[in-house]
Amino acid sequence: MSFDLLAPHYCWMEFILAGEKLQRCRTAFLDRIASHKNILVLGEGNGRFLSELLFANRTARITCVDSSAKMLCCAATRLAHQNISTNRIEFTHRDILDWTLPNQQFDAIVSHFFLDCFTSNQLESIISRIATATRPEGIWLISDFHEPSRGFAKWRARAILWLMYRFFRSITKIPARYLIAPDAPLQRNGFQLRERKFAEWDLLHSDLWQRA
Repeated sequence: MSFDLLAPHYCWMEFILAGEKLQRCRTAFLDRIASHKNILVLGEGNGRFLSELLFANRTARITCVDSSAKMLCCAATRLAHQNISTNRIEFTHRDILDWTLPNQQFDAIVSHFFLDCFTSNQLESIISRIATATRPEGIWLISDFHEPSRGFAKWRARAILWLMYRFFRSITKIPARYLIAPDAPLQRNGFQLRERKFAEWDLLHSDLWQRA
């Protein structure tokens, strides 16, 4: 899986296809981690959330993990253009599936439009490993796509998701063939859903999970 081919184009593609909708989802619970000290960001992409996080939280140490070197470069370039220091960020170019987590515990995890890339078994493995590196009462912010349960919104979402997975599987080789909700493995690993916000006919959601 690699987003290197999309990295130079991802920003304008997102703006044309979704405007600010995805960014609003990413930042829906940003204020909840404004005072956290050790934050892990998974699959950040081109740095739109990261720049907002650095403004909102002036003291945190941030570990930013992405399998795309070009996406990490885009994120660092975005911050440089905004005159934002990267001194508090550790950019890590690794695939989450084989990344050895550092010997520390994070008090906040962030994964926006990231978990939808993986199969059920991979989600189990990723969430289990991240859980062991999360402090008790640690927060996990998640934004992602969602398939409503019925009506026009369901069929609209199905069409959009079908096209989305066809595109990303062909270009980036993501493992997932369809959307898998991470709720069950999160619960099995001690996380509880504290709050969820829906948007765009319930196609998008932003979650705040907390480790019990």
